[in-house]
Amino acid sequence: MLRGMMLLGLLGAGAMAQSQGHLLVAQKGEQSLAIVDAGAGTVLGNVKESGFTGHEVVASPNGKFAYVPIYGDSGVGKPGTNGSVMDVIEVASQKVVNSYHFNHGVRPHCAVIGPDGLLYVTTELDQTVTVFDISDPRQPKKIGTIPTGSEQSHMLAISPDGARGYTANVGPGTVSVLDLKARKLLGVVKVAEHVQRIAVSRDGRWVFTSDAAQPRLAAIQTYGMLSDRANPNIKWISLPGLGYGGATTPDGKWFVLPIESEHQVVAIDIATMAIAHTIDVPELPQEVIIRPDGKFAYVSSSQAEQVAEIDLTSWKVTKTIKTGKGTDGLAWAK
Repeated sequence: MLRGMMLLGLLGAGAMAQSQGHLLVAQKGEQSLAIVDAGAGTVLGNVKESGFTGHEVVASPNGKFAYVPIYGDSGVGKPGTNGSVMDVIEVASQKVVNSYHFNHGVRPHCAVIGPDGLLYVTTELDQTVTVFDISDPRQPKKIGTIPTGSEQSHMLAISPDGARGYTANVGPGTVSVLDLKARKLLGVVKVAEHVQRIAVSRDGRWVFTSDAAQPRLAAIQTYGMLSDRANPNIKWISLPGLGYGGATTPDGKWFVLPIESEHQVVAIDIATMAIAHTIDVPELPQEVIIRPDGKFAYVSSSQAEQVAEIDLTSWKVTKTIKTGKGTDGLAWAK
């Protein structure tokens, strides 16, 4: 009886550990994807990509595969090699099992899975978002493109209902509004001189993008984005430094944002649009993701080559995970 209870306990513990999932980490300086046991805080493996560098990553809905667009060897708007491939990585085997070829240089960058189960990838040099059917997760099938009407459409966010997509167009300082169902451009909204990264609130009311020239965050009301393009309704939130890649918590209360120059992460109360918590993290934080259960945030730090875990109750760093050079884009694979 005791032995049976112990066995059940071990099985339960194993199931719990498994349910925590894996953290996927794009390592720009090593041209690889790290697969991390987030609970243990250890790297399980590093998967070499198809040359050049992948900056961002997203997991398939079942968590078994990762999609890594291979951007190239330069930064947005800078000269360099133009990537033309997206790798498909199997998480369990830690291998590249397929590479989708765009057949010309497009600088594919940000990959997002929509509520419709489709994969959306920014294809910067074509000024489009490319849409893939991933019903066979090993074999992404291109089924369309959506024009963004702008150069440097670097990052993409999708509304919770899947109706709208928003791209941050870095150099022009604009946000493109996309009709995902009709696959057409609705309009381009001027925000600042330059912008960086983008996210949508859980209720779909706000689009967040950082001013890349001034220490402030734009919170743009989505219902007014196209009714008055010259003067969109923007609430500006002052920051201690330039913001980068933030994320909203599942309960919709917080927007968690890295401040690269200050080596900090701030938590913005969406109800008041004010900073409520400031957390010190390792050097040059890049991107934040929130664990699906809403208990922890993870922030990548490129200079420190680490990922920091932040408890969203205590607002403290609970562990740091040593990763690789140029630690950047993050995803969660359940």
